[in-house]
Amino acid sequence: MICGLLILLWVGVNWFRLQQAATGSIDAFLVLGGGIQREIYAAQVAKANPTIPILISQGSADPCIWMMFQLRQASMDQVWLEKCARSTFDNFFFSIPTLQRWQVRKVKLITSVSHTPRAVWMAQILLGSHGIWVEPEIIPDLTPPGNKEEDWKTAIDLARSLGWAVLSQFSSPECDEIIPLTQVNFPDWQEMGFRCERRSSEITEIKKLL
Repeated sequence: MICGLLILLWVGVNWFRLQQAATGSIDAFLVLGGGIQREIYAAQVAKANPTIPILISQGSADPCIWMMFQLRQASMDQVWLEKCARSTFDNFFFSIPTLQRWQVRKVKLITSVSHTPRAVWMAQILLGSHGIWVEPEIIPDLTPPGNKEEDWKTAIDLARSLGWAVLSQFSSPECDEIIPLTQVNFPDWQEMGFRCERRSSEITEIKKLL
């Protein structure tokens, strides 16, 4: 009985926090890895909003993202790369502590059509359970997606998200590989060699930097 009342109280308080956050301004942008087109869009966002922090969760290779921002002449000062995630679930698993540390109440989620609605639902469950309102920004896919959003996979990820929404109230491990985009050493990457996704319409400009 007491546990039930506490849960209802928590749900009510969190719902109230979300409604307040929904009417506020964007505190941060969260970019889900999965295609360089999302990072090109993130560079456009950074150029238009240089003071709002951007967290790119396991995106393209570091120098590829760096180049996208260079080509757009976008500010890198408020951009961080999270390198721990290995799945969509991980994108949120590792992003929650960072967004909380930034005291984010409203986040704009940048993903693509092929990643929805699964990614958006997961974000609303996981980030919403911490009082963070999610505003999706869905960009088009320039090429056919490599993976199909299967119903069974969506069901499993949503079930995991519901479970972690509760458990993460007590413990939420933070990624130990979050680096500022400004610290990407492009000359070193040039020496080591790297490859960028060949979906971008800006590939000619990329080659010039190489």
